[in-house]
Amino acid sequence: MSANEKIPFLDLVTPHKQLQQELTAVFQQVITTGGFVGGPLVENFEKDFATFCDAKFCVGVNSGTDAVRFALTAAGVEPGDIVVTVPHTFIATTEAISQAGAHPHFVDIDDRTYTMSPKRLQEYLDRECEIVGGKTIHKKTKKHVSAIVPVHIYGQCADMDPLMEIADKYKLIIVEDACQAHGAEYFSKKQNKWLKAGSIGAANAFSFYPGKNLGACGEGGAITTNDPEMVRKMKMLREHGQVKKYYHDIEGYNGRLDSLQAGLLHVKLRHLAEWNKQRQAAAAEYQKLFASNTAVKLPFVPEWSRPVWHLFVVRVADRDGLQKHLAEAKIDTGIHYPIPLHLQNAYKSLGYKNGDFPVTEKLALEILSLPMYPQLQKAQQASVAQGVEAFVTVASV
Repeated sequence: MSANEKIPFLDLVTPHKQLQQELTAVFQQVITTGGFVGGPLVENFEKDFATFCDAKFCVGVNSGTDAVRFALTAAGVEPGDIVVTVPHTFIATTEAISQAGAHPHFVDIDDRTYTMSPKRLQEYLDRECEIVGGKTIHKKTKKHVSAIVPVHIYGQCADMDPLMEIADKYKLIIVEDACQAHGAEYFSKKQNKWLKAGSIGAANAFSFYPGKNLGACGEGGAITTNDPEMVRKMKMLREHGQVKKYYHDIEGYNGRLDSLQAGLLHVKLRHLAEWNKQRQAAAAEYQKLFASNTAVKLPFVPEWSRPVWHLFVVRVADRDGLQKHLAEAKIDTGIHYPIPLHLQNAYKSLGYKNGDFPVTEKLALEILSLPMYPQLQKAQQASVAQGVEAFVTVASV
């Protein structure tokens, strides 16, 4: 690569050029048939994405946010309930909880995997909740704690066995936020097999925002489940509460996945497994390049995880300085996420303060997302590693 060539954080151009003929054919099919909403393009994608996730059913919706919201509602979360999640995630997770009429509460993340800590969840339930009449009730607010939303962050599954055990004990619904984890796998010791993200919870939400491992050419999302009754409810929710046209059993939403996006996603789905393998190879290369650099804390992959590396996130002492240094070297990076949700202005009313979730708060100051995408070249990764090495070497002097 040229010394003046910029290394992008994400390449959304190359894969679309490679698939241009197939993607254009979908567009032509849509405009020549007039099938813009619903129909076989949506149904065929839903069928094959369910199969990809080892789930029985899939319901396409118009965003990952709607996917989480509809999943919670269809799974039985009621207005006024408490839903527990983590503060280290994109705000869509908690927006969806609030939009379902529930109240988000937080527990801290594990300091190695950055996913929901089963230990912290158990501590929260022991400290703040009690079981009354077979329901978990928050002692202070007297509200029903009905669900947890573990987030499979950066393409790696949360530790689901202990979370499922806790959920069973306290009669909590689990909805997986798998918006960054298309194809990620978790080894369940309890079931003695590898499980796909999207096949474990009562319902499971995916985003197809363009930068995701499986991304639309616009907005899109989906919910996977094994429960046909939840499918019925989610299909009503996404289409104005209709059981059939103009017959509305409930108030719903305009939350459909349009036919064009479904068709484009279906084309890309055929390439997703290979793209994920390329991401895994790129992650292995980064691990190799940074193996001897003690100033860079690399992602931790437990034995029960097969991540798909939506992001490759490292930790350094002077994150902002490193990001500035790499930008000057024409290397794009990202920060996911710089301000934990419990400290966002949007959630001041929840009453959280600095110091409530120390693992998340420390992480937010140190994390930096390096370039990661299937078409990333080893030469580009070597340049990234050299840029990081040059900065941390000077910083340590």
